[in-house]
Amino acid sequence: MVKNSLAEMLIRFRAIEFGDFTLASGAKSPYYIDVKTAVTRPELLSAIAGTIAAVHDFDVVAGVAVGGVPLCVATALAKNRPYAIIRASEKSHGRKGVIIGDVNDKDVLLVEDVTTSGGSALYGINALRDAGARVDRVVTVVDREQGAEAMLASHGIRIIPLVRLHEILKE
Repeated sequence: MVKNSLAEMLIRFRAIEFGDFTLASGAKSPYYIDVKTAVTRPELLSAIAGTIAAVHDFDVVAGVAVGGVPLCVATALAKNRPYAIIRASEKSHGRKGVIIGDVNDKDVLLVEDVTTSGGSALYGINALRDAGARVDRVVTVVDREQGAEAMLASHGIRIIPLVRLHEILKE
């Protein structure tokens, strides 16, 4: 029996698939954690956002596109706080920039769907800091336990997983 109710929900909504996958980090994996699709289910998205909002204080919650966007929006609504979106790259037109939303001189909580190496989270942290945000922690729905924690810690960033991979694989 899984002790973590969010892990149980991720299993129930089939957020893990077995096969041969190449991850965003380039690593090969025999399983894929698909939080992006799973959080299209309101029950799961609400449970994740409610958990984050109940435990963490922040001025602004932010997410890296695409996986972090529904998480930050739902968390912002649950906590009644503003949110910011971090683009995957700077756009070349309009106001340009990477950040959508006001993060300057704000305490920002970064949310991620899945962390593996920590590269996406570090990209988001650096983009937020470049925009004047105070940010030193990342809440991830699932930590694949493959180096993100150590890599982010080496940059002074604390990772807070809601679910660790071993909790899902127990089932």
